[in-house]
Amino acid sequence: MNIMQIKLIETEGRERAYRLRMPFRFGVKTATHGRQAIMRVRIRLQDGREAEGYSAEALGAKWFDKDLALSDDENHHQLRKSLELASEAYLASPAAAPFALFADNYDNHVAACGRLALNPLIASYGQSLVDRAILDALCRALDTSFYQAMRSNLVGLTPHPVAPELDGFDMASLFHNAQPARSIDVRHTVGLTDPILVSDIPADLRVTDGLPQALEEVVATYANRYFKIKVGGNEAEDLDRLTRIASVLDRSRGAYRATLDGNEQYPDAAAFADFYAKLAEVPKLQRLLASILYVEQPINRKQALARPVNAIAQTVPVIIDESDGALSAFSQARELGYTGVSSKACKGIYKSMINYARCQVWNDGGEGTYFMSAEDLTCEPGLAIQQDLALINLLGLTHVERNAHHFIDGFGGRPDSEAQAFLSAHPDLYHRQDGGVRLRLEDGKFAIGSLDCSGFGTGVSPDFDALEPMPPAAWPKAIAGETAGND
Repeated sequence: MNIMQIKLIETEGRERAYRLRMPFRFGVKTATHGRQAIMRVRIRLQDGREAEGYSAEALGAKWFDKDLALSDDENHHQLRKSLELASEAYLASPAAAPFALFADNYDNHVAACGRLALNPLIASYGQSLVDRAILDALCRALDTSFYQAMRSNLVGLTPHPVAPELDGFDMASLFHNAQPARSIDVRHTVGLTDPILVSDIPADLRVTDGLPQALEEVVATYANRYFKIKVGGNEAEDLDRLTRIASVLDRSRGAYRATLDGNEQYPDAAAFADFYAKLAEVPKLQRLLASILYVEQPINRKQALARPVNAIAQTVPVIIDESDGALSAFSQARELGYTGVSSKACKGIYKSMINYARCQVWNDGGEGTYFMSAEDLTCEPGLAIQQDLALINLLGLTHVERNAHHFIDGFGGRPDSEAQAFLSAHPDLYHRQDGGVRLRLEDGKFAIGSLDCSGFGTGVSPDFDALEPMPPAAWPKAIAGETAGND
């Protein structure tokens, strides 16, 4: 299969609101509801054929920009503006390979966002949605799967000045031998306000939809072996909460592994290292500590790449997540003692592939042990979760943080016909339960073999006509007539 050049000829964004079954606290935000963006593009191939493709991603308030002076609505408009700018740039670009469209536009897109006070992480959101939809359209047009497209380098991966450290590396063969797995372990997210025991749940806050609510119910229902535990920066509260979490995990079936997510709640490496040392003094935390794979983004992004993190890294590996804004961030972090970086589709599929290549180059050079993790931004059932799962499966990652199956009930009020279509196309990933379609999580795993289908991880298109039009981005102007939380 030859590298394909495509011309982007049309883009359209729509949205839908969703509600969480219970509050989800992470970092500075307690989420009870949100919005998802859905992108549709039309491309023209070299032979004149045209095809449509789709992508979807949460409009993640207080993750891309955690400025508390901004409302959730303003955060949403920031992301819409990034999507508008990326769409305009790609539409104005000549026909090119999909990777070239990303790489050739990257610097100018980040600069255009920067002029509007939009950080590189926000900039990545716009390109990511457009890139995924383009690739979906191309795979559908050629009746090929995402995995086969990447094995054949259909997208045109090649060394590019946006990642100069990969100059001379054989990018074209990066995924030539990729053999996607048919299942993946799910790393369950334990939010800062999540109940640990059933007895922690007040009667008036008990969710009665048949899904587990407390951590002990999650373990009993899904048999997860991997967990992601949020810590909030309050030492006394975190010590008590971690001890209670450990009491549940320690009595679970078999061995388990865990990660800690600091969500930028610590001022520097020394502060987190001091906290981690105190954990080591607690006898009831010894098995939990022995299970820790890495610590994710403990330091505020404004300081995270300012000084070394050796105070932490000498004890436990440290990865960047929110600090992974600019495409160069992982290289910069590596110089400071970080050894890992998260993959999230919202930050860009090609960013993940570039970081994967970096790990190969650095590891092959004997310069240390560098790795990628798979983290979540509330990837809902359907396009969002399937494209993210396909991406991390391509990267060979064996476990992934997932939280939408826990905090959102199935397809979250979307048309049943759409949910049934996804169930019919992907019966390993979904099942019908209690009258609705939900993600199928058994023995701690998702079955994902059906993602190897024509298209980018999906054999189904969303019910686009049932969605709300995406409003024009009210950024950087003040938002007239809107208030935070009105969605």
